[in-house]
Amino acid sequence: MYKLTITMLLLVVGLTSNAQSTSFQPVQKQDGWKVESQLLGNETIKKMDSLVSANQFKQITSIVIAHNGKVIFENYYNESNSDTKQNTRSATKTITGTLIGTLLQNGSLKSVNEVASKFSKVKDLQNPDKRKDKITIEDLLTMSSILECDDWNENSRGQEERMYIIEDWVKFYWDLPIKGFPEWIKKPKDTKYGRSFSYCTAGVVVLGDVINNVTGSLEKYADKALFSKLGITDYHWQMTPTGIPMTGGGLGLKSRDLLKIGQLYLNKGKWNNEQIISEDFVTESTKPHAEVGMFDYEYGYLWWLSEFGKEEKEKAYFMTGTGGNKVAVFSELDLVVVLTSTYFNGGMESHNQTAKLLDEYIIPEIKKLDK
Repeated sequence: MYKLTITMLLLVVGLTSNAQSTSFQPVQKQDGWKVESQLLGNETIKKMDSLVSANQFKQITSIVIAHNGKVIFENYYNESNSDTKQNTRSATKTITGTLIGTLLQNGSLKSVNEVASKFSKVKDLQNPDKRKDKITIEDLLTMSSILECDDWNENSRGQEERMYIIEDWVKFYWDLPIKGFPEWIKKPKDTKYGRSFSYCTAGVVVLGDVINNVTGSLEKYADKALFSKLGITDYHWQMTPTGIPMTGGGLGLKSRDLLKIGQLYLNKGKWNNEQIISEDFVTESTKPHAEVGMFDYEYGYLWWLSEFGKEEKEKAYFMTGTGGNKVAVFSELDLVVVLTSTYFNGGMESHNQTAKLLDEYIIPEIKKLDK
């Protein structure tokens, strides 16, 4: 009995000592966000904060919540803080899609139906095929081009680990063969949305190449057309071996700046009354264009579509990346949630635990605020 009591005491002390020294009350800063302390005293949110602080949810680095356009919860964990540039891995892909939206907004691209090869020019292909010239910007935005590229299949010629060991990642994509559809695999025309989804980082790298070629400098353009307009000044691009920003993953952004990307879409493409991306592009980006297949998800323009919550589910579109990183937008709740993590070797457990934070803690309590 004595040993059990000591063990329980140590657990309680551990929960307390590992918790953040500051309240989860959001801080007013000069970064474009207003704050409101709607969740102070909320026992469920306190419990969530304690469990995350005690690493019961593994390697979470930040939780930031915006409701009705104001930050209402903010805390950082595992040596992270408000100035940490979070490596959100493939959540970067959605920002690449946003940059495509800015090109459409300013007229540099006429439509998502333009062919990608028109802007992404490579020579001496290993597998030349005229059908490659029909691959559109939309095909790349929806992960549904006809090239054989599947990061989830280690046998795929386009699997991203094969890309990382060569120099020219854009040419890697265009060198890929045409995807085959044996009898036991559903053909695009037989799917719900007429597209065959396969998760392909290389295709999003090509979108980066398109942006770079259209603008002359992806890095400078992204800063001018998106980041500076959102008041985002401190960020870090990972660079490809050929010297352009890696648009398929790894962009480092502060959590409150990630929140702005979600809020931009919730605002139908506006920030500070400026239309950065069109309302039509927001609508197209966040509606289903492809079935993911192995998960109960659908896919828009580099946005994932699903539902979260407990008894009653709420529709969401969200950015996500390895480790369970998420930026989730709930239009009906006027809500954006940023969840960042360094649990990069956690596989599906990492994604499941951030989904659980949304399902069991955040969504139910936000719904109570709206009653």
